[in-house]
Amino acid sequence: MPTYISLFRLTQQGIENIKESPSRLDAAKKLAQSMGAEIKAFYLVIGQYDFVVVLEAPNEETVAKFALASGAKGNVRSETLRAFSEADYRKIIGALP
Repeated sequence: MPTYISLFRLTQQGIENIKESPSRLDAAKKLAQSMGAEIKAFYLVIGQYDFVVVLEAPNEETVAKFALASGAKGNVRSETLRAFSEADYRKIIGALP
């Protein structure tokens, strides 16, 4: 299943209600699962972003739905990247003309 990396920033609402964020993470895991996706890893990070999520999902449409549903609650904004494993990387590079 394809892997995606989502970079999350808290909104003002999200930081004001930061103590609720563990329950929001639990809800996000359930939401992903209901869409046929899985949150494989979650990290609190320091810097430009607040959280990093590694997600496996069947396709980009699922990831878009997940990101939009998560953002619609008003606590986070996200940016999502398609990630390729080292094996995929080697296959892609190996197929170059």
